[in-house]
Amino acid sequence: MDLNLRQVRAFVAVARLSSFTRAAERLHVSQSALTVQIRKLEEALRCRLLDRNSRSVQLTRIGRELLPRLQRTLEDVDSLVDDLWTQGAGRGGTVRIASLPSFAAGRLPDAILAFRRRHPAVGFVVRDAVASRVMQLVAAEEVDVGITGGGATHPDVEVLHRGEDVLCAVMPRTHALARRRTLRAADLVDVPLVLTDAATSVRAVVDAAFRAQHREPRVACEATYMMTAVAMVRAGLGITILPATAREVRVERGLVSRPMAEAAFRRPIAIVKRKGRTLLPVAEEFVAICSEAMDAA
Repeated sequence: MDLNLRQVRAFVAVARLSSFTRAAERLHVSQSALTVQIRKLEEALRCRLLDRNSRSVQLTRIGRELLPRLQRTLEDVDSLVDDLWTQGAGRGGTVRIASLPSFAAGRLPDAILAFRRRHPAVGFVVRDAVASRVMQLVAAEEVDVGITGGGATHPDVEVLHRGEDVLCAVMPRTHALARRRTLRAADLVDVPLVLTDAATSVRAVVDAAFRAQHREPRVACEATYMMTAVAMVRAGLGITILPATAREVRVERGLVSRPMAEAAFRRPIAIVKRKGRTLLPVAEEFVAICSEAMDAA
């Protein structure tokens, strides 16, 4: 069966207006061209849809049954095209993001707010996860963009922007080390530490930094989430090491943070997407905003 939208639009226009002349004017085609489109549609369907003479146009029984279905089809197609045009122009759509929890709770909300001031119709879906999970979600195309830590190496993932997080030690304000402006790995060797678990990119950086100094950290507790690590510090279980941009570092009044002086205590972070895939215009624009936020941090 050989059908096309022009034929369907021609039939719906004639059926609504009960006139070939008015339908041709509405569709900006000649009356003869309109007649050809109707005839081809009837030939493709192998049935007559319109009874016409020199004075009137009437729908046949099949034409009456088919009209509402074809009208819905046109409405669906027009709605789909409008949505695609809106997304293509960067005015709508949904941006799906997988992000490190520290960035998701720290810089990401402000970036989304700034973006929605420009494009209020754009929606966001945010999935916060550890670095390895972010990479998996991007590679599987479950999200459009990932904000991840570590080397960001994956055969199916492309890096769009690179930055870094300075790590800092978080401790009670009354701790002896709180009097120092910066800290080094040697300062923390004999101090109980509350570290994020081995699956996190922060822990990978901390472990590597201590190894580079040929030192072994004294791990008192491990936690998956930064807020949990902060709560353990608040309870007096030790000192934790977190990104300076993490919201958890800034919300606790009784705690202070001190940057780690060695360059080894810097966590690489990156904005990534699936290799070989084209981002929606809104996602591309949002990547630019996230890049600025990452650089500012």
